[in-house]
Amino acid sequence: MTVPLPRKNRFNHGELAVTDPARITIDCDADLLPAADWWADATKHAFGVETGPEAAVTLTLRHAAETAKPIAPSGYKLGIFEGQINIDVSDLSGAFAALQTLRQLAGPQAFRQAPLPGASLVLPTGTISDAPRLAWRGVMLDVARHFMPPRDVRRFIDLAAMHHLNVVQLHLTDDQGWRFQTDRYPELTAVGSHRQGDASETAHGGYYTKDDLRETVAFAKQRGVTVVPEIDLPGHVEAAIAAYPWLGTSKKPRGVTATWGISEDVLDPGPNQVSFFCDVLGEVCDVFDSPFVHIGGDEVPLTRWQGNLAIEARAAALDLLDDKGNPSVARLHGWFLAQLATFLRLRRRRAIVWDEACGPDLPPDVIVMAWRGLPEAARALAQGFDVVLAPEQHVYLDHRASDRPDEPSPYGDTLTTQDVYAFDTDMLRRIDDADVKAVRGGVCQIEQSQQGSVLGAQAQLWSERLEDSRRVDYAAFPRLAAFSEAVWGSAPKQRDPGSPASAAFMARLEQAHLPRLAAAGVEYRPVDGPLPWQKQQVTMP
Repeated sequence: MTVPLPRKNRFNHGELAVTDPARITIDCDADLLPAADWWADATKHAFGVETGPEAAVTLTLRHAAETAKPIAPSGYKLGIFEGQINIDVSDLSGAFAALQTLRQLAGPQAFRQAPLPGASLVLPTGTISDAPRLAWRGVMLDVARHFMPPRDVRRFIDLAAMHHLNVVQLHLTDDQGWRFQTDRYPELTAVGSHRQGDASETAHGGYYTKDDLRETVAFAKQRGVTVVPEIDLPGHVEAAIAAYPWLGTSKKPRGVTATWGISEDVLDPGPNQVSFFCDVLGEVCDVFDSPFVHIGGDEVPLTRWQGNLAIEARAAALDLLDDKGNPSVARLHGWFLAQLATFLRLRRRRAIVWDEACGPDLPPDVIVMAWRGLPEAARALAQGFDVVLAPEQHVYLDHRASDRPDEPSPYGDTLTTQDVYAFDTDMLRRIDDADVKAVRGGVCQIEQSQQGSVLGAQAQLWSERLEDSRRVDYAAFPRLAAFSEAVWGSAPKQRDPGSPASAAFMARLEQAHLPRLAAAGVEYRPVDGPLPWQKQQVTMP
């Protein structure tokens, strides 16, 4: 069975085989053609199946009839019968989900790029009724710490789409590298995209041209995925400061850092820096068609701001005061991001920030991505912000996948595949209500009707220790498959590790889904047993 598991399915042990000549007729509503074209291309590569007028099998892809029972957004109804495949959807997103499910039902061969001898398209007959629980089902890929070539990024997007994920966030800038090409400020890539090595890290570099990224956006759209760009500000900016030192607080020339961690060298939060990054974000909006742009806001030490007379005077001039009425350089953090969010609103984009930026200076339409934990999500909701859940304790897939001593790059909390499967956005309801009341009783005084909404959830893949696509594969899979199921369907009441639901998922994963990943060329981490490099070496005679 498929991953994620459909809400309702019923199969009758029959089969529908596309026999020689291998042809399928596709009858499709015009606005659903992108999904149909993707399916036709995938089956042609995997099975040699062509679309044409003379065929024993017809695939009908259409909007649900107005008189029928409504289908939820991004949902679908799939019926596989003798000589006929019927798919009813509510929208294009549902069409992509239905056809990804159909692809999984066709078995591992459906994920290969060329037909093997004797390969044939055979589908089980039956029906599926399905729809997602969450609208935002995302995964973030950090391409700033370690650059990934465009082909690898597109491959990752394809794998995300395979699992019904509809958002891929690209973390394009950080202290260790600037990956987005801009016309107005070419030194951002000429200088900021490459770093020298140190004792533990080799020299590294690379960036995406605008055409690279436009192609990636188009590739994702053909799979029903939105690419959300992130330009991280006003911290994690050493690469930008290396290119244009005046952006920073010290104004001193420096190279792109080759070490990890939180840097105290952050932007000087002034109007010239605001103008500079509005220019950058304008170019971002020209390349990405996403209605959302992430502007960071995480891990911004105030060390270089405090005691800086010019910055303190700026806070006073802007009337940014603390609760004692004194000028507050800390509030420049929110002020700076608010200027960028306002600019993005004029470009018909909605800003996203990490949860450290949540505060009274942030415009109410900004989305908060809560990574430090569920209490931070509860506080943001109480202040009226819409939230995407991304808690480090549950969905940071760069964290170690086991507590084994031979685990590569053992970092962070242990998050097994079953731990990720147990992630449930309803955990938020079990947060102590004091976390919410504490905010309501403060400066915001948020009423119940003013609370924000949970838009969905997102897993993260930070790449300090993921130097290439092979390491990304190993960290992401099969845990990303578990995450996809956690955010797609209606969750069982009990899904903790060792529960019947978790055991059933693990059995379905190993028996049905890992062979699909293998056929797609994914170098996933073994669920159990020795790690790949522990296998006994075979000595050739």
